[in-house]
Amino acid sequence: MKLSKEIKLPRHVAIIMDGNGRWAKKRHKPRLFGHRQGALHARDFIEMFAQYKIPYLSLYAFSTENWNRPIAEVQGILKLLEDNLEETVKIANEKNIRINHLGNPDRLPRNIQLKAKEALEATRNNTALTVNIAFNYGGRSEIVAAARKIMDEHIPSDDVDENLFSRYLYTNGMPDPDLFIRTGDEMRLSNFLIWQAAYAELYFTPILWPDFGKHDFDKALKIYSKRQRRFGGLESL
Repeated sequence: MKLSKEIKLPRHVAIIMDGNGRWAKKRHKPRLFGHRQGALHARDFIEMFAQYKIPYLSLYAFSTENWNRPIAEVQGILKLLEDNLEETVKIANEKNIRINHLGNPDRLPRNIQLKAKEALEATRNNTALTVNIAFNYGGRSEIVAAARKIMDEHIPSDDVDENLFSRYLYTNGMPDPDLFIRTGDEMRLSNFLIWQAAYAELYFTPILWPDFGKHDFDKALKIYSKRQRRFGGLESL
């Protein structure tokens, strides 16, 4: 699908990369095989996404609820994250991409915390695109953490408004997602950026994440461009 030059692009795209396990099952492979393919596809997708000149991309990789999955699967996903960080940093620096982490790093193994910190530091001055990797992330826990920080700083309640509260979220300084995509035929936000996605345009597709390619992303962008975004008002923006 070829996009028109007149199409209005979002500033921030958020994606729930769902369907890795089902993708593997359809091929009579273990779930971890699907997660491995999904991780490789995420790297390829980031490279492709950079061509659109959209400044922000947020990818939901591992939620706070995902710890409840079988131990072997969780350990496998953690190992995939560790193994892919170095190659991801290499690609990011080649493409002028900044890697950022959304979530609480404290529960992650120490070696992954260190590698993630190194990845963020190695790409912090890149300016073409910011890719947020949401790992050990939960929207509700993010909101609770923000509220705790505000209370710890003894900010008067009369000074707390939406703008101030947003500054205490992981996405401080970034625009809210304009387009929210979920692959894998599920139709829910699953605790991802639930504050930030208040006025995002939602796009759900049955395509499983490892199969979600450029043609499918272009289709999502085309549909997004036809949406009338009124943000509670009457005039289309």
